[in-house]
Amino acid sequence: MSALESWAYLNRVIEGPSTALWALRNEGYTADEIAEGVRTRAPWLGDLAADTDARYTWDQPAEDLATAAEHGYTLITPESPEWPRERIYDSFNLGAKMSRDGEGAPIRADGVPPHALWVRGNTNLPELLENSIAIVGTRALSAYGHSATRDIVHGLKRWGYTIVSGGALGIDAAAHDAALEAGLPTVVFAACGPGITYPRRHKQLFDRIVAAGGAIITEYSPGMAPERHRFLTRNRLVAGFTQATLVIEAAYRSGALSTLRWAQYYQRGTLAVPGPITTAGSVGTNLAIYKGEATMVLNATYVHEAIRLENGLDAEQELADNNVASPLQLLTRTEMRIYDAAPKHHRDGLVAEEIAGAAALSLQVTINTLIELQGKGLIQREGQLWRRSDTAKP
Repeated sequence: MSALESWAYLNRVIEGPSTALWALRNEGYTADEIAEGVRTRAPWLGDLAADTDARYTWDQPAEDLATAAEHGYTLITPESPEWPRERIYDSFNLGAKMSRDGEGAPIRADGVPPHALWVRGNTNLPELLENSIAIVGTRALSAYGHSATRDIVHGLKRWGYTIVSGGALGIDAAAHDAALEAGLPTVVFAACGPGITYPRRHKQLFDRIVAAGGAIITEYSPGMAPERHRFLTRNRLVAGFTQATLVIEAAYRSGALSTLRWAQYYQRGTLAVPGPITTAGSVGTNLAIYKGEATMVLNATYVHEAIRLENGLDAEQELADNNVASPLQLLTRTEMRIYDAAPKHHRDGLVAEEIAGAAALSLQVTINTLIELQGKGLIQREGQLWRRSDTAKP
């Protein structure tokens, strides 16, 4: 096993995804050997020589490990028992290969796994990410987006999902908050290094996440600032380390859609909540659904069934249970004709013959139906006169 200092050095001098590093690893080179080769500019480095030319003198692994530890971070490497091997294989290896071979997707050089992860909080990444879903979206969330996020996250509690997001303002924060409320673990994939809190106002949120058994994870070295390109690179981790990505509110050019595209590339589930057609903040999600790039979901059961590739019948039943039909909505066509022909409750009643004429039905059918409607509390009778009940509601 290579020294942790070798991994820390490589993490500092090789920022983000590196196909050249993984190529050497796949050839059998250890982290110790690669680190020494980078330091000495070994001739066998190949493309990694150029990739590290600007930073190979940034040799400060002990300092980085100490700084990270000071802020509560542990360095997890491919040699660590906490390394999420199964999730990495499913997404970054198998999923990406299926996209290239089966769908003709171009190779994405930046689509390789991280070569190290700094973790604050729960370091048992295989367990933490085994049953997980990414929830992402706009920073400028609406009341609708906040409500949809909270409802879905709370609904996912019954299946014990880990809620993964990027820790940003808006939908990300709403998802993390809702997970904490629901007692679910939640994970932040940050676009900056240990020692940097971004956004700063989320310091307490991140502390709560760690205290509740979640984690803050980053592939960036201590002190790395949250630059724009790092957010886009980070998005592949949000998508790749989860079973599916759910987008709730995203504008036409929203960064959240890049996470959705990564999920497609890794053959992960791609889901979206539809939004109002009158708001710019839902254009991206609505288009993703329209183009078939994401499956429309309306509640947590739809999300769960989409991840499990089930038929959606339970989700539709849940919608039916939550939207109980009124007595009038349950009437047959004949019953509705009789009900409509009867006078409203504040008007004088009519005899059965008059109601039958107005409904264009036989007298016998009309009388039988009036009696049935009376039993349902929708029609009331006074002597020979019939009219709608004053308690009947649409």
